[in-house]
Amino acid sequence: MRRGYPSAVRDVASPDTPAPAPANAQGRSDQTFLVDAVVRSDGAERRAVARGQDIYAVTAPLVVEALDRVLTGRTRTVGVAAAGAIFDAPGFLRALSPHVTLDLLP
Repeated sequence: MRRGYPSAVRDVASPDTPAPAPANAQGRSDQTFLVDAVVRSDGAERRAVARGQDIYAVTAPLVVEALDRVLTGRTRTVGVAAAGAIFDAPGFLRALSPHVTLDLLP
C-alpha cells in the first residue's frame, strides 16, 4: 500500500480489511459515517455535516427519496444536473432523518 494515504483509505483499499458484520437485528453494521462539506463564497462560509450508521443501509432510502421527488415533480430543474441542483439539499437530507443526522452551520 502506498505511503501517505490516511488510515481510513488504507483500510478501505486493503484486501485484509474484513467486511462489515451485522451488529443488530436489522442486519446493520456498527460502522459509522460522516460527511463534512464546507462552502466558501464572497467571504461567507456555510457548513453541513451529515452522519449516520451503516452507509449501505442509507443507500436505498436515499434512492427512494430521490425517485419520489422526481416522480412527484419536486425538482428545481430538469435534464442532466447534479443532485444539489435538482433538489433542495436541506429538505432532501431532512427527509432522510431516520437514517442520517444533519447539522447545518452558518
